[in-house]
Amino acid sequence: MSKIAFLVAAEGIERVELADPWQAVKDAGHEPVVLSPDSGEVQTFDHLTAADKWPVDHPVADVAVGDFAALVLPGGVANPDALRRDEQAVAFVKDFVASGKPVAAICHAPWTLIEADAVRGRTLTSWPSLQTDLRNAGATWVDQQVAVDGNLITSRNPDDLPAFSETLLKALA
Repeated sequence: MSKIAFLVAAEGIERVELADPWQAVKDAGHEPVVLSPDSGEVQTFDHLTAADKWPVDHPVADVAVGDFAALVLPGGVANPDALRRDEQAVAFVKDFVASGKPVAAICHAPWTLIEADAVRGRTLTSWPSLQTDLRNAGATWVDQQVAVDGNLITSRNPDDLPAFSETLLKALA
């Protein structure tokens, strides 16, 4: 059983973008783990409405890339915007991408990849409003369910979650 890191901020996480890949990873026999800049709980949302709270398993400063087989970056607008302002979270993402292990980001989550300088020369997809940000950071943006470029797996939105989770699980096989 491999540990899979789910890195999120304290709030603003799109619930389904955390819960669905989490369940897929768990159902496949892996151990999903919530990482966040701080300990305690994180607040998920159904768009703009507060939803479930999730316990943080470990602050990101207390773990190493070697502890995990893959990294999942759920979206939500506020979540990746907060993560990209946290130096330890950004350093963890940068090191994870450099490790060659799978990094799966959905919706607005590629903002954190941009901050980690991990998109230059890569092809990604995202929520449509990020396409200019991705292009300005040196990426090629495509409008498709899932884009895979090396160890980066990206998807556009919650409608893409089945394909996103399936692609993540294939990368872990």
